[in-house]
Amino acid sequence: MANQPTGGARRQEEALLEDEAAAQDAPKSNAKEDRHFVTALARGLEILSCFRSGEKMLGNQELADRSRLPKSTVSRLTYTLTKLGYLDYDGDIGKYRLGTASLALGSAMLSKLDIRQLARPWMQELADFSHATVSLGMRDRLSMIYVENCRSQAALTLRLDVGARIPIALTAMGRAYLAGAPEAERSEILERVREADEYRWPSIQEGVQRSLEEYRTLGCCTSFGDWQADVNAIAVAFRPANGQGVFSINCGGPAFSLKREFLLEEVRPRLLEVAERLRRV
Repeated sequence: MANQPTGGARRQEEALLEDEAAAQDAPKSNAKEDRHFVTALARGLEILSCFRSGEKMLGNQELADRSRLPKSTVSRLTYTLTKLGYLDYDGDIGKYRLGTASLALGSAMLSKLDIRQLARPWMQELADFSHATVSLGMRDRLSMIYVENCRSQAALTLRLDVGARIPIALTAMGRAYLAGAPEAERSEILERVREADEYRWPSIQEGVQRSLEEYRTLGCCTSFGDWQADVNAIAVAFRPANGQGVFSINCGGPAFSLKREFLLEEVRPRLLEVAERLRRV
């Protein structure tokens, strides 16, 4: 008689079946193109991307909710990522923080972005002029991530640091990226935004379309209370000549101190000038 699987082996088999079932539920329209796609790797990276700027600890249930993966799958992924140093586990509270291996990856990526060092003096000059915050960002899926940030000495400015994520379709920075992206990429992003938030999609789409028209007429995109009711911002997208990819640079701050007219009439020409300088680096 064949040997029966032990309890541990049985759980592993059940987990494997669960993963296979999830994979079968995935879209198959691009099966030929996706045959090299490593699902386990993608899921591990998805777990790491669940951590946001300012959040130190997350538990398996929180990670499962954010990644939309079964908790049993998340448990195995966090165990593996901890063994490899990408996560650290705090047994007292049963939660994880990013480990040194993850931090090393982020630091290595930022160190290769020469544009940050080149942009910083011009960004700081504009931040001081506007008494606001000037930030440089790149796209990550449906978000923009800050890769550089300069603040004025004003008492009240936006307190978003390097690594912060903001939504691509609601913010000036994200809308500028959409305006500067190829049409095919923009369409794909907006389709994913629609799928993620069907209820708010009509108003999101209206805001994006308005921003695309702004980009044609003003050279920048705006968000006056669209993302947060008390935040105003304008942004421009650019691609450096060295081929590092598409970036967005924005200037934003509290709406009560950073008025629409000031942003468009005084800040916009200076922001456009900074973006043009960065296009040539």
